[in-house]
Amino acid sequence: MKHPWKSRDNRPLQTSLTIDFLIFNCMLLMLVLGVYLFIQKDITHVILDRMIPDPNLSVEAADYSEELGEGPESSRLLKSGGWLELLDSGKQVIRVIGDKQDETLAYDETTLYQGLENRSEQSFYYSIAKVNGDPEAAWLLLKIPRNVIKVSINNEMLVSYLNHSVFFYVFVVSGLILMLIFVYSYWVTRRIKKPLRVLNLGMKRMMEGHYNTRIALYAETEFLRIGQSFNYMADVIQKTTEEKRQAEKSKQRLMMDLSHDLKTPITSIQGYAQALIEGRVTDPERQTKYLNYIYNKSVQVTKLIQHMLDLLKLDSPDFILHIERLELGDQLREIIADTYGEIEQKDFELQLQVPEEEVYARYDPELFASVINNLISNALAYNPEGTRIRVTVIPEEPEVRIELADNGVGIPRELWSTIFDPFVRGDESRTASGGTGLGLSIAKKNVEKMGGSLMLESRETEQTVFIIRIPR
Repeated sequence: MKHPWKSRDNRPLQTSLTIDFLIFNCMLLMLVLGVYLFIQKDITHVILDRMIPDPNLSVEAADYSEELGEGPESSRLLKSGGWLELLDSGKQVIRVIGDKQDETLAYDETTLYQGLENRSEQSFYYSIAKVNGDPEAAWLLLKIPRNVIKVSINNEMLVSYLNHSVFFYVFVVSGLILMLIFVYSYWVTRRIKKPLRVLNLGMKRMMEGHYNTRIALYAETEFLRIGQSFNYMADVIQKTTEEKRQAEKSKQRLMMDLSHDLKTPITSIQGYAQALIEGRVTDPERQTKYLNYIYNKSVQVTKLIQHMLDLLKLDSPDFILHIERLELGDQLREIIADTYGEIEQKDFELQLQVPEEEVYARYDPELFASVINNLISNALAYNPEGTRIRVTVIPEEPEVRIELADNGVGIPRELWSTIFDPFVRGDESRTASGGTGLGLSIAKKNVEKMGGSLMLESRETEQTVFIIRIPR
């Protein structure tokens, strides 16, 4: 089943990792923003709940020196529970604005300075300012209960307003960042590990001998290329293994067929020779007949051995081709002339159609002659007298086509797929038909050695048409 999200496909791994890193940074930024908003909310909560009910309240006595309880600033101060005290030059309380919550009516220098230090254990927050223009009052003292205000000598207001310790926030932020790094690492590792696991499983199955194994990856370009290389390698191994199996099978069948085809004539030769040696045949005419049998069978064995040698020679790595660009028409006329006597003896009709102009092709003269001779011998061996044989040369680009056709008995359709295999005969028999079953196999190998092809066709007026194509 294909992965529904395919945006990774055909994308470089570097691009994917870069995108993942950007996503990680975005998530990290969102995490920092979230922590910042949480701290801000925490600080706001402290300010609202533990600091000052009215955030606009001023805690500096100088801000009240002109109003003296008659303005909006003074109203906010009184609502928060604070008050103002007017002191004379001797630090005696001469007037109170608001509800005084302590009983102090006079201050000395030491007591006043200690109160202005605003330590955490004090009950009230102090602030003092000088009063100008009042003959009786010299100082204005502001007091606010410490339960509604928090004072810190730290210049960092954020730290002073935190509801929890700094260690708490560091611990939370560090934990969240580590968790995010773990998730990011897991995601990147999974992205790389998943295709590697698929490749590993595929290689394991290949090592177990399952050469039909193929893998499908939905990942970045680098992994896709590795997957394609793996599938190509698997195709080559499977094809090579199958070819090797077929070659072994063909080799076994070849040996069995060769043994059979050699055994039959040799057995006949032994039988006729034994009869002559033991003197069981006294009639001179029968003796001559037996000797002819022995001769014909020995010729058949010699031909079979020669064909086997030719077939093995073609497969040998030491076989040397002599391919040249030569004129084809004259070469073909010479080959037909050499076989014309046998064609005439069999009472066959020959039609040779070669263009008058020169036709050049790249071929090995010896192999080409062998191909034509094999095809003509095959036609002579399996067709009745009076059969018409046509040999035609047709120049084409980029090849030359040679057709060798006859209107004889033809080759059964069921044998077309194996007709070029060794020891396959047109009549599918193992009788003494005169053929070795190797001619067509040798002809096909010869043509392919020259870079050409040999095919079999059938037409309305010609039952058998062999088509040879040779590069020009």
